[in-house]
Amino acid sequence: MSKPPSNRKKATSAASTDSTSAANSANEDISQQVDPGSATITVTAVEVTELTQEEQSDRLHLERKVERAFFEAGKALTELRDRRLYRSTHKTFEDYCRDRFGHSRRQSYLLMDAAVVFDNLMEKCDPMDHILPTNERQVRPMTKLEPHQQQEVWVKAVEQSGGKVPPARIVKNVVQQIMERTQVPNTYQLGEVCQILVKDNPELRGKGGCWGIVSAVNNFSCTVKTWDGEYAVALQHLKSYNYLPVECQQMQVICDRINQVYSSELEESVQKFLESLGRLKRAYLTALEEKLLSLLEAEIAN
Repeated sequence: MSKPPSNRKKATSAASTDSTSAANSANEDISQQVDPGSATITVTAVEVTELTQEEQSDRLHLERKVERAFFEAGKALTELRDRRLYRSTHKTFEDYCRDRFGHSRRQSYLLMDAAVVFDNLMEKCDPMDHILPTNERQVRPMTKLEPHQQQEVWVKAVEQSGGKVPPARIVKNVVQQIMERTQVPNTYQLGEVCQILVKDNPELRGKGGCWGIVSAVNNFSCTVKTWDGEYAVALQHLKSYNYLPVECQQMQVICDRINQVYSSELEESVQKFLESLGRLKRAYLTALEEKLLSLLEAEIAN
């Protein structure tokens, strides 16, 4: 009697055939794939439409707003300070700027100084009025120059930049050339409060960051009174705090009081306290500083 055909064997054979066919088909597909290195990528072209005259005008207007943002900020800060619009919430302008805008005192005054220069360039540098500074750093080197010198610097810096807005580096170089050609006049005034910048002057060692009050104005230097005496300081080693007149008077009183108390014979801890007052970056004493200074005055008087 003959055996019936094996269904299991046929099924396995069929599965094997199907698997081999699939593998062959896959290999055939791979072999037919195009080399990626020679593949052609189709890119759909996007038509760029030209701006209308109205859009061009809007673009120019918005660009000017971006470029002059630092100028507007400086003008606004100046008005806030001059009108003392901070007085309802803050004792000083510096505290107000720090709390409201996150500015250091230096940032606020740099913006205000830059706004003055920008105003001058915008009014006088015709036909260069379409090429104006776009940030504060570009005008910072010019703040101590006379208005006509600022204009001269900007025009030359634009020329050296190929008719484009010059970087701060080029502006600084042009300023240096003009300063070497002609001495910058001493614009400091008696009673003005300045910060002492040591830079590369060893004679001012230990006085970096100290404030001093101008007691004499010379051709190329100022005599400034500090917490421990008077010093002749070149103009490049001074930076005005731009205090209001009333703030300068307050600092003069503080300076006189410290001078009367300070002595090399004082205990080191007391000397350090007085030296810290000589580095204040504000035109007033805190309540605790006032108490300590008054205590020292009473002790010296006895």
